[in-house]
Amino acid sequence: MTGNSQEYVDHLMDCLAPLANLTSGRFFGGRDIRADGVQFAMVMGDVLYFAVDDTTRPKYAAMGSGCFWYTTRKGRVDVTKYYEVPGELLEDRAVLLALAKEAIATALRARRPKRATAGR
Repeated sequence: MTGNSQEYVDHLMDCLAPLANLTSGRFFGGRDIRADGVQFAMVMGDVLYFAVDDTTRPKYAAMGSGCFWYTTRKGRVDVTKYYEVPGELLEDRAVLLALAKEAIATALRARRPKRATAGR
């Protein structure tokens, strides 16, 4: 399967089916995956990426994963909000679903407005 083919995205959606209200749509050069309207994943090329933050990023780094990146005329741009899901985890649905739930929680935290600091 190739990354942005409908077959590959359908496979991922099947793997993640126990999650509620999943949708997928075009996202720049790839596809997004949303749960209840919250984007928590993207597929670029043949790679699945989950949303991460400072709390969850070290787990992905420990698995040997890297962030999504692309190049521009000015050089490489690292998108540290999304980290690669190791391919072997696609075969372990329990682990994949646990990481997906964590990515959804991460995406929800990122959406929450930051509180104003006192005295401002």
